[in-house]
Amino acid sequence: MQKLSIITINYNNLEGLKRTIESVVNQTWKKFEYIIIDGGSTDGSAEYLEKHKDNFDYCVSEKDLGIYNAMNKGIKKSTGDYLLFLNSGDHLYDEIVLENSNSYLDQYDLVCFDMQVIGEKESRIFSMSDKLRFSDLYFESLPHPATFIKKQLFDIVGFYDENLKIVSDWKFFILALYKHNCSYMKINQLISTFYLDGISSYTNYYPERNQVLQDYFGGFVLDYKELQNHRKILKTNRIKMLFEIEKTTIGKKIVSIFFRIYISLFSKKKLKDIID
Repeated sequence: MQKLSIITINYNNLEGLKRTIESVVNQTWKKFEYIIIDGGSTDGSAEYLEKHKDNFDYCVSEKDLGIYNAMNKGIKKSTGDYLLFLNSGDHLYDEIVLENSNSYLDQYDLVCFDMQVIGEKESRIFSMSDKLRFSDLYFESLPHPATFIKKQLFDIVGFYDENLKIVSDWKFFILALYKHNCSYMKINQLISTFYLDGISSYTNYYPERNQVLQDYFGGFVLDYKELQNHRKILKTNRIKMLFEIEKTTIGKKIVSIFFRIYISLFSKKKLKDIID
């Protein structure tokens, strides 16, 4: 059986931290390592962690250089074959999710589950595709609170880019999948709950994403933008009218007659050039 490390980072989010830790320590399946990286909180988080230190395999409260620096600290301290990042505020969906999911941690580099997303007015289920395409990660990302990462991937892809403020986990996933061709498996089961109140929910991440795409996948981006333009053309009213006309018998005849007249205006040579 593969060993699992759960990593929680926190900074001045005591109530969220409590929610996260409780969801982890109350799991029915407990054969995992739990690591807490606190950024030197001053809201009582450090004291709470000290009081409950027996629940952790490793815990530190000290100043860091931001989200991804803290996550990288957790990676370096982990000893598991797979890592799950469950940052403060987010939590495991219920008490049996690890018992139901640990058997999938075997050979795949990335094992992605479904995630409940809770906003101010409503909640929804976030689910990635069973078969990922490049376009799936063009705007979206694998949900890190619901994705188990094989630790050896960080030796291949590299640690999280600490120069980025908000999209380094997305950069890691897109490089792992489309530069290093890592393996991926999707499991249609809920495993975690994510709240839309963190920094990633209200920060404009497009400039950082666009820079990463240009640096690593410039040619793909050009193709994608061209494809998007073609799709816009197909959505124009003229094209829609043509499609509607072709749905009727008389419409098909009109289009056929028009096409025959059009062809008759060209020589065979010109027609060949058009077809080619």
